[in-house]
Amino acid sequence: MEHTMSYDVTALGELLIDFTPSGINDQRMSLFARNPGGAPANVLAMNNKLGGKTAFIGKVGDDEFGCFLERTLRESGIDTAGLVMDRAFNTTLAFVQLNETGDRSFSFYRKEGADIMFTAAEINRELIAAAEIFHFGAVSLTGEPCRSAVYAAAEYAKAQGKIISYDPNYRPLLWSSEAEAKIEMARPLGLVDILKVSEEEMALLTGETSLEKGATLLAEKGPGIVLVSLGPKGAFCFCADGSAFLLTYDVKTIDTTGAGDAFLGAVHYRLRGKTKEQVRDIFRAELVDIVDFANAAGSLTTTKKGAIPAMPDMADIEQCRKNVGKLKN
Repeated sequence: MEHTMSYDVTALGELLIDFTPSGINDQRMSLFARNPGGAPANVLAMNNKLGGKTAFIGKVGDDEFGCFLERTLRESGIDTAGLVMDRAFNTTLAFVQLNETGDRSFSFYRKEGADIMFTAAEINRELIAAAEIFHFGAVSLTGEPCRSAVYAAAEYAKAQGKIISYDPNYRPLLWSSEAEAKIEMARPLGLVDILKVSEEEMALLTGETSLEKGATLLAEKGPGIVLVSLGPKGAFCFCADGSAFLLTYDVKTIDTTGAGDAFLGAVHYRLRGKTKEQVRDIFRAELVDIVDFANAAGSLTTTKKGAIPAMPDMADIEQCRKNVGKLKN
């Protein structure tokens, strides 16, 4: 049957459980809250919260955690036609630790976790064909068979003329070495139109700490737009028309989980309706406005715990841009 829906973004990647700190019990033992996680799903959820239409491709276990994640996607308005539920593999789990400033570290339970066992044969290509943007991240490049599935999907999206978005999303514990990570994370850059990296990921991929030089080197490998998220310092954006550094908003941060994903989801939402050529030829002034909007989305996500449950809506973002001051460096 022909697929009649259309989407702003279809993303392929990990969908997992983030167990996040949630106080202590009477025996002084740490408690953890079950939260939906996985960067590509978070990116889609932000887009949907703003009124966009998105679809997810990936795999979870046919278990209680997988059912919870499938429900979460549906409740977020994300199309789950591309979500595979597999009894042979457990849903992937991650335990998140937060330091006193709300920054995170991860412990993954993922050896043969469902997300990494997703295969090229399981790709719902109709969901890619029906989307303006195809998005993926490097967590899905950390092992087979999912790595091959990502490339099969990205090559298909490129052949269909889709805008391709990529987030290297470096998680050291998921790679055998930093050297392997650097090679594999750089490999897709020639396919990409929109690249979002953290400051650390930019340095890893380019050897540069200068934002201008690092972004220039990344753009030379393929992307038309390079976005560097800088946490509380703000964000840097680069396109053929120029570059800019933007301060972020001064909010009370309690948990940074999902902030970078909310940032990118907001960027995707603001780019909807544009052709691949319009994205690659975007004017600096328009990109600056989009990134300021995305900064507000990312900042507000840090004011609550979790990722998807913490994401702001359009009214929240507009209120923030109008009334909240910028965080000074």
